[in-house]
Amino acid sequence: MRRRFTALASLVAAAVGVLASPAGAQQLVDAGGEHQGGLAFVLFALMVFIIGFALFFMDRVRRRATDGE
Repeated sequence: MRRRFTALASLVAAAVGVLASPAGAQQLVDAGGEHQGGLAFVLFALMVFIIGFALFFMDRVRRRATDGE
């Protein structure tokens, strides 16, 4: 179980590193341009939901781990 968790954490860290590297080099969405505000809002809303889901999932995992003790 611990080996699977370590492998998954490594895979996620590598994916985040690969996907986030272009963001450091340039601005991906320019909300100030014409017809770009909608795309920026949708991407921001998606990011908020992803973070909220991650927090919910982490809390669920924590609760399951503490219920077994």
